[in-house]
Amino acid sequence: MAKKPFGYAWLEGVAQEMRANKSVCYIGQLNIPTSTLPTGEVIDLAKEFGTVRTVRAPIDEDLNVNMSIGAAMAGLKMVAAIPSMVPHWGLEFIHNQAGSLRLMTGGQANTSFVLIVQGASRVGGPAAQHVIVGAEAAYATLPGIKVVVPSDAYNGKGLMVAAIRDADPVMFVSYSEVGSTAPVEVPDEAYTVEIGKAKVRQEGKDLTLVAWAPATIDVNKALPEIAKAGVNVEFIDLQSIKPLDTATLFASVKKTGRMLVVEHGPYVGFSSHVISEVAQFVPGAKLRKITFPDAPGPGAKEMIEWMRPDAPKILDAAVKMMTI
Repeated sequence: MAKKPFGYAWLEGVAQEMRANKSVCYIGQLNIPTSTLPTGEVIDLAKEFGTVRTVRAPIDEDLNVNMSIGAAMAGLKMVAAIPSMVPHWGLEFIHNQAGSLRLMTGGQANTSFVLIVQGASRVGGPAAQHVIVGAEAAYATLPGIKVVVPSDAYNGKGLMVAAIRDADPVMFVSYSEVGSTAPVEVPDEAYTVEIGKAKVRQEGKDLTLVAWAPATIDVNKALPEIAKAGVNVEFIDLQSIKPLDTATLFASVKKTGRMLVVEHGPYVGFSSHVISEVAQFVPGAKLRKITFPDAPGPGAKEMIEWMRPDAPKILDAAVKMMTI
């Protein structure tokens, strides 16, 4: 086991599954990724598996999604990468074909594949049309599709391996800000992180704090200050937003009586769904959320920082939650 960055870890999971299962193939839009550790280990899918099992595809999201669905129906397991949070070009095929055909055919048609959605983050610099954050909420509305949002290298690799082995199509949302986090200990062998299972990162009794990447980064910065303010927080990293681990959420909120959800998406985002689920099954719980405002993400770094639900805003919201 060694410390590995996020990008290396999930790619290692892909490579290990390709070695173990010859039906696993990779489609990369414009390029096939490589990654190197400081100690010299290199993952180069194109060099190791050749052009038969790695495809350098053009900038055509419809094509890449359709190739993956067709290949799955022919018995292959595709891992396809689409950059910059633009899989909506292929949503018709994800929605009407990938998510439906297995059930429509009584299980005779296999349409399982992994779609890596390489998302940006709200960090300033790119113009608004290039900073689409929170779109995983839209993907979660698609029947028959699973959605995972890893927050570090460990669950990045584990969720990738689980997604490749899953019988359903899985959207693997990879945020660039998570890719910039510090390396963490990651096993060298293949392993899975259960899809649909949240991770309790910190146990507490006063307030349930819920987030998923990239908001987990801000929550981790806020936790020490919240503790200094005297609030004992239970922090839940969803990891998967579909299926949603409602059992873990309900158990935590029944214990604390309060839940604060932090999201980097817009005001009408997945945090609203989390709150609606808890409100139905934990009567009397105090529920709040903090998100980006209902506005496109500006390119100016200063404006992004003002809009971002960062550690000071999370601290303020957590302290105020204890007064209601």
